[in-house]
Amino acid sequence: MVQGDPYLSDHQNSAVAERVREEIARRRISRQRLANDARISLSTLEKALSGHRPFTLATIIRLEQAMGVVLREAGGTQSPPVNDKHGHAPEELGAYSRASVSWLEGTYLTLRPSFGDPNAIFAYCTEIAWDGDRTCLGFRERERSDASFSQQGSVSVPHLSGHIYLVTNSSGQYRMAILSRPSITGEMFGLLTTLRAGQGSHLTPVSTPIALLPISAFTQPSLGRILAADHHHEAYSAIMRRITGESYAGFVG
Repeated sequence: MVQGDPYLSDHQNSAVAERVREEIARRRISRQRLANDARISLSTLEKALSGHRPFTLATIIRLEQAMGVVLREAGGTQSPPVNDKHGHAPEELGAYSRASVSWLEGTYLTLRPSFGDPNAIFAYCTEIAWDGDRTCLGFRERERSDASFSQQGSVSVPHLSGHIYLVTNSSGQYRMAILSRPSITGEMFGLLTTLRAGQGSHLTPVSTPIALLPISAFTQPSLGRILAADHHHEAYSAIMRRITGESYAGFVG
């Protein structure tokens, strides 16, 4: 601690960082724009949001003035949540600390092609949050129209590849999404490799483009199987085209 310039606890830092990221997404502004408005360096903002440097009171006050919101209540004096054990994720998941990956926590609109209709897009939500019992990030899917196929598992964030992995291991049966690091607006793009259910008990390995976008960027997102007549279909399709069009993922052979 620096006397006269107090820092927040890890829990308070995470809460403030999450609120700032939500405001950036909601306002559709860049981090550089926010740093300029708050009269702080982009490096200071990036390190605070990533958990590499705690927020100081001076930084929080400038961010509050720039955005016109109260951040100290978001980080306030609440008790830390249950299952908030400190520590690092297992080596096989990247050995990260919670502070270093707190920027990934949140709810994401998830898009991929529909397996049942080549012209439709399947949309649902994915929540990423710290699992204190296992000391790692976990994810779970919700709002799926085929709820019985909803997945949950662990999040791997290795330093070497620069990608993020959502891994399900159910009795040795694996499903994995490989995603890019979030863009400045929090979007992640990549590939999902899973088993597609066919007739009876027949399962076929498939890979498909997948996108995760902060849910806060959408006022009323459409969920389920999105057909061409849906007013979100064209916007969702444009997002899906970016995955291969901008080389976030590719198919070989």
